[in-house]
Amino acid sequence: MKTTGLLIPAFSTRRRGDLGIGDTLAVREWIDWAADHHVGFLQLLPINENGADESPYSGISSIALDPVYLAFEPELIPCLTRSEIDAMRASLGSHVTSHQIEYPAVRAVKSQLLEISFARFRADPDPDLDADFQSFQDRSYAWLPDYCLFKLLTEIHGAHLTWDEWPAGSREPEDARRLIALLRDENPDRIDSRLEAFAYTQWLCYRQWRDLRAYADSRGVKLMGDLPIGVAFHSADVFFHRSVFHTNWFGGTPPEGHSAENPFIHEWGQNWGIPLYDWESMERTGFAWWRERLTRLTEIFGIFRIDHILGFYRIYGFPWHPRMNERFLGLAHHEAEKLAEGRLPRWFSHPDGDGEQKSINLSNGDFRLRAILDAAGDAEVIAEDLGWVPEYVRPHLDELGIAGYRIPHWDSYEDGSPVPGSVFPKNSFATYSTHDHDSLCATWENCRRILQLRQEQPDSQDHWAAEGAAHSLRLLAGFSGIPIPPHNTWPPYSDALHWRLVKSLLESNSRYAVLMVTDLFELKDRINTPGTPGKANWRFRLNLSRHQMEERGRILSILIRLTGR
Repeated sequence: MKTTGLLIPAFSTRRRGDLGIGDTLAVREWIDWAADHHVGFLQLLPINENGADESPYSGISSIALDPVYLAFEPELIPCLTRSEIDAMRASLGSHVTSHQIEYPAVRAVKSQLLEISFARFRADPDPDLDADFQSFQDRSYAWLPDYCLFKLLTEIHGAHLTWDEWPAGSREPEDARRLIALLRDENPDRIDSRLEAFAYTQWLCYRQWRDLRAYADSRGVKLMGDLPIGVAFHSADVFFHRSVFHTNWFGGTPPEGHSAENPFIHEWGQNWGIPLYDWESMERTGFAWWRERLTRLTEIFGIFRIDHILGFYRIYGFPWHPRMNERFLGLAHHEAEKLAEGRLPRWFSHPDGDGEQKSINLSNGDFRLRAILDAAGDAEVIAEDLGWVPEYVRPHLDELGIAGYRIPHWDSYEDGSPVPGSVFPKNSFATYSTHDHDSLCATWENCRRILQLRQEQPDSQDHWAAEGAAHSLRLLAGFSGIPIPPHNTWPPYSDALHWRLVKSLLESNSRYAVLMVTDLFELKDRINTPGTPGKANWRFRLNLSRHQMEERGRILSILIRLTGR
């Protein structure tokens, strides 16, 4: 059965009464919108607790949820009054209505409200809620105590330090446990209260998200989650489970042919800073870490995307942490090798060089992904299989029943002609954009701008960009049946072009057809620009009127019915 989805980051949603960021009640409103307009699922970005850079792909835990998404209403957060919540909201001032999220201010307000709630709850707990809280802690024994301990250590040493920068007596798990035991001897109530407070917050997070899942199910809308290929070096997972990670190798991608945003990407590639997995160690535990992670993920999501699924077959590794990237800019390989103590970036465990290496990588990917599918149970699995894709990957994913991506203006035959949507594999995930790319209208207009600049300045050196822009527009036009104009005189993006492109995506043979929220509403805002530490990343907030939502939804609903989705 074909279905339609909308990619919308939880942080970008907005509702009356929120505290400067999207929350579970704002997502609930989008569930209603989706149900009313025949949209089958909402695709979210990771909702695990962010690190200091506020990237949802750099969380401090693979399981703990980010309290920044908690909705603060008296019926949802125990022991808080409406006047207290309203007063805190007023203290945020313009941050509530801003087009960008001010994370420090938002987190400060939500933390204060959680402290008030927990103090009152601990002093006089409601029997039913307390029983539910205790039950949550019992069910979460495999990860929650370590997470709470990690949060306390971070609070003691400062969030600006990663665990490898903590004092010597805290850098190893057993040393850290002894430190906390000593502190508990000195002030048991203080330590126990802080540990319990972190557990309390996670209880509220899981309570709200599980309730949201139940509501989505009741309305016939699925929630789609996102499973990052790795976890951050500074996470609780790496601190407590170092035996299943290589903490001196970091995953990423090889150099790209061109990168205007970041010279390091052009020279060395993308260094994501995620420690590589020790797959042999994971196998010896029966993939216990993965199974726990997926058990919690599937409590909330009926569909999930595996980010950079290519990493299950082979992954490009860097022998230095990203904080050292600048030291390697401009170095020859022999100079970099000396600085990195005899190591250079390379493929793990094998490059896709000869047939034997490819066979080993395929076998490894098969073994690992079958373990993932077993742990995922009935959840639907989507593969983010973009980038340098070996020829054996997509047939293997299809064999496993995992849907891979199809992006119309990236897919072409050898002669450069577009791949029609009618021949997209049935088990595929068709979309024009991801959170790391420009929206559809921005892509169109950026390509037009590049071509216009080339016409005005024919001697410009940026021939590669002009060729790429022309190719993208030809593929979009060919995919959707838009006439190709002479001399690259492409028309401006318009509603007519927009709905033709949307309809063509929905008409494709792909089981999943997905629009990013900025695609649907013709917005040029960017969610994230990879390889840049810009303050605009992960901060985009929607500012849509009810009329815009209903009008766009009405037309989309008509097209969904016309195309049989």
